[in-house]
Amino acid sequence: MAARSKGAHVSLGNSPEEDDRPSVEDDRTPVEDDRPSVGRSLQQARVNAGLTVDEVSSNTRVRVPIIHAIEQDDFTRCGGRVYARGHIRTLARAAGVDPAPLVAQYDAEHGGRPAPTPAAPLFDAERIRPEPRRPNWTAAMVAAIVAVVGFVGFTLFNGGAESGPVSADPASSKPSAAPSHKKGSGKVSDPKVADPKAEASASAIAGVPANKVTVKLTAENGQTWMSAKDHNGKLLEEGVLKRGASKTFTDSKRIDLVLGNAGAVQLFVNGKEVKNLGDDGQVQRLSYTRGDPSAG
Repeated sequence: MAARSKGAHVSLGNSPEEDDRPSVEDDRTPVEDDRPSVGRSLQQARVNAGLTVDEVSSNTRVRVPIIHAIEQDDFTRCGGRVYARGHIRTLARAAGVDPAPLVAQYDAEHGGRPAPTPAAPLFDAERIRPEPRRPNWTAAMVAAIVAVVGFVGFTLFNGGAESGPVSADPASSKPSAAPSHKKGSGKVSDPKVADPKAEASASAIAGVPANKVTVKLTAENGQTWMSAKDHNGKLLEEGVLKRGASKTFTDSKRIDLVLGNAGAVQLFVNGKEVKNLGDDGQVQRLSYTRGDPSAG
């Protein structure tokens, strides 16, 4: 009985062998390491869908070099994490796969979801902007008052010097004004009527040609990544548009735009403002032709 108990005791003492067995975490580690990268997953999804890089670029308006870079896990050409996440969603949908896991994997590998832009710098910028305007408005008001006073003084001076033939002036002006309207010269002699029209046209985009499409975009509420192409697909300009900066593009048929931060952009197309482009951080792809603007 003692020998048996010792044997039993020895059998229980073999527990260190059990400690050498791989733990659950060790079994999971190879699975996580074998998970393909975001770029590799997008490339495999594109190949499985039977699409070429050129076809994906044509369908999504994402440039070919950017697609190649993303499939090689190089996101530096996207212009920032916000735009990289937008490109991942776009390429995943084009290949017919769910973009949510890929975006989550990208966030996990690059430090999480980008933090929202702090509000304090925006408020500081708004405080700084009105300061230079006050002297301008004051100077304009002073100039206007001086002009009015000078005009009134000049009128009173001329009226006092020519008090005798005052009754003759209206009579002489009436016949001179009447023929001008009959001959069609009223447009030239009425500059006050033409001035409001000129100011109204200048409030949108001055001198917009009717036979072209004209697009003007301004980074009004923050900076944005942008891309503009003509109707032949030729790249007109691409890059980050800083806050307050503006760009104007024209083409004979069509302008294609990609906005990385649609909520920050003020857009005029053919002299007419296009509103509700999108939310902050939203990627928008738009196309405009001649005439009344409509989102592409």
